[in-house]
Amino acid sequence: MPVEIKIRKGESMDKALRRMKKKLDRENIIRDVRAKRYFEKPCEERRRKKKAQAFSNMLRQRYENM
Repeated sequence: MPVEIKIRKGESMDKALRRMKKKLDRENIIRDVRAKRYFEKPCEERRRKKKAQAFSNMLRQRYENM
């Protein structure tokens, strides 16, 4: 599904590009493209997901104890 940004009347191109980048970021399109740029072995993918899960668990525990 293509991302569509309509330029508003009197809007500069810089603002329109900024809105487009924010929309791409919110929809995780840029992250997906970067992740699929190179092949990732299944074991590397599991290791990366496990590391991300451990980090979020650490943050969750840190802020639950406050």
